Amino acid sequence: MTPSFAWTTADRSALQDELLTLLCQVAYKEGDFLLSSGQRSTYYINGKQVTLHPQGGLAVGRVLLDLIPTDTVAVAGLTLGADPIVTAASVVAAYEGRSLTALIVRKEIKDHGTQVFIEGPTLPAGSPVVVLEDVVTTGQSAMKAVDRLREAGYVVTQVISLLDREQGGAEFYAQQGIEFQAVYTIRDLQARWKVLHA
Repeated sequence: MTPSFAWTTADRSALQDELLTLLCQVAYKEGDFLLSSGQRSTYYINGKQVTLHPQGGLAVGRVLLDLIPTDTVAVAGLTLGADPIVTAASVVAAYEGRSLTALIVRKEIKDHGTQVFIEGPTLPAGSPVVVLEDVVTTGQSAMKAVDRLREAGYVVTQVISLLDREQGGAEFYAQQGIEFQAVYTIRDLQARWKVLHA
C-alpha cells in the first residue's frame, strides 16, 4: 500500500491495482486452513482485513459501485462477511448521488424483536437487489442471501464478489441463472503476492 495514494480520487484502474496490493498485504495467508465450505486449502483470504480497513473499505465501495447496474435499488449480503461491503457500497453511492439501500441477510432468524431474516429498510416487492460477497469459493454462502431476498419478494439476478477463488462458484451461479462478476481471481492475487514477496 502506497502511503500517499489518493484513495478518494484515484481512477478505478489505479484504485483496483492498489486494492489488490492491500489484499496481498493484510488479507492473504498461506498454510493449512479449513474453509467455511468444508474444504481444506493451502491459503486463506480474510476479506474483513480489507473491507474493515479504512482505506480498503472505501476502495471496495468505490470499485464495486462501478459494477452495480444503475437500476439497482439495494445491495445485500449474508452476514458477517458482506456487512462492511454492503455498507461501503451504499455510503459511497450516496456520495456519488446514487441511492442504494443496504440490506443484511441473517444466517438464522433471531428469536427476539421483529424476528426477521433481512435487516434494513423494507423495499417494494420486485425491487432489484444485487448480492455482494467478499470471497466466493463454492457460491453457497451468497446463494443463501439470494434465496432469502427472493423469498422476501425482491428480484436478484446478480452476485458480485471482491474475489473468486475459482473453485466452482462461477459455474454454480451459471447453473442457477445468476450473473456473476468478481473484481479479482485467486490467480490475480497470488501473482501479485509473489511479486511483493520476491
